[in-house]
Amino acid sequence: MLRDKSDDRRQGLHWEDVHLEDRYVTVFAKKQRLDDRGLPGPVVYPFEAYQRVLDAPSPSWPVFPSFHRPTLSQLLTETLTDRGYTETEIEETREDQSLIEVCVEIDVAPPSITTDAGRHILKQLCEQAGIELDDDDEYLMPHGARRGAGEVLVRTSGHAAAARALDNSEEVVREHYSHIEAGELADQMTDAFEEADSQ
Repeated sequence: MLRDKSDDRRQGLHWEDVHLEDRYVTVFAKKQRLDDRGLPGPVVYPFEAYQRVLDAPSPSWPVFPSFHRPTLSQLLTETLTDRGYTETEIEETREDQSLIEVCVEIDVAPPSITTDAGRHILKQLCEQAGIELDDDDEYLMPHGARRGAGEVLVRTSGHAAAARALDNSEEVVREHYSHIEAGELADQMTDAFEEADSQ
């Protein structure tokens, strides 16, 4: 979903990879290849609304574009230099408009935000919203959504379905969500002891 500075293959999700009508996105998966991932119904409408608000000028634009001034400035300078612009012409393109507006005007897609930037944004949003977590984490983390989805899938559909949806082996899913099975076994043991006591 976001760009990983340490892996050139992970450039973030772009609008050309989002297929809302068919409810899937194409992402670089954990298995080190491009793969299609389903979008649950509750995700489609917010995605559509966000797409309308962002109004990206091209499908090649990232879903989560960077607005980092130094990054955009460097991108624009390099791109315009490659196109034969002089320093003066480059400065003139930036007059009276934001860097992202220049990107739109000259048809240059900004990079996606990085995973670090995504974490920073989530941390700020949690602070602003006054969200306090029960565990040791200070803020909602991107991987937390995956963990939460996994927990819901294991509880409602079982380990095999969760493994398919999360692109993991059933063994890994059982290991990561062992607390669910342990709780269910504890409930079964409690019921068994109560039944034995009542006889």
